[in-house]
Amino acid sequence: MYKTLKEEAWEANMETLRLNLGIHTWCNVSAFDPAKGVFAIKPSGVSYEKLSADTMVVVDMEGKVVEGNLNPSSDTETHRVLYREFADIRGITHTHTPYATAWAQARKPVPVYGTTHADNVANTIPITLIMNAEEVKNNYEIETGNQIVNTFRKQKKDHNSITMVLVSGHGPFAWGKTAMQSVAQAAILEEICKIALFTITINPDALPLPDYLIRKHWERKNGPNASYGQ
Repeated sequence: MYKTLKEEAWEANMETLRLNLGIHTWCNVSAFDPAKGVFAIKPSGVSYEKLSADTMVVVDMEGKVVEGNLNPSSDTETHRVLYREFADIRGITHTHTPYATAWAQARKPVPVYGTTHADNVANTIPITLIMNAEEVKNNYEIETGNQIVNTFRKQKKDHNSITMVLVSGHGPFAWGKTAMQSVAQAAILEEICKIALFTITINPDALPLPDYLIRKHWERKNGPNASYGQ
């Protein structure tokens, strides 16, 4: 019944391995079908060499497993919150890549230091607040999703133009119109974080790019009159 959705999730999870976004079992990707009200996600703690489309777990929007014999990812509830609140996204990737995770652990947003960042995201990469003890005690994975959603709402961020976030002390999440696109966004986020770290290592006083340059690079690649590509 969910063959195509499970294949999409499996292929996207394997793409994280190809792009060096995941080692061991540190990464998970999900694919959402809004018409059926379910998403397929990587099973918890299963190594990549043991993954197949059949091992993907299908979960409904109430958090119930509707297909699959394995436990879904421990981050499933976070994915569920994001699909519910960011209604037009169709894929989510969560990694623990070193550069993005380092910024998350430092609890720092990533400013737009240069045009490479601006080409892909015309804004600072947001960071959530650190979760308090009550939130952790309540339901950690759901509260992680709530932290992301609340960060975007409080900062008046658009999840369609900023398709990535850092969760304080935890790591990055990225999303897109497909599961594979969410993986691409996760890869872009890792490179942005890597370049930003090199930038402030070379010059600790580095300043963000002026807004007119940010807008120019964003618009020429993503705007209505974009000149980038064929």
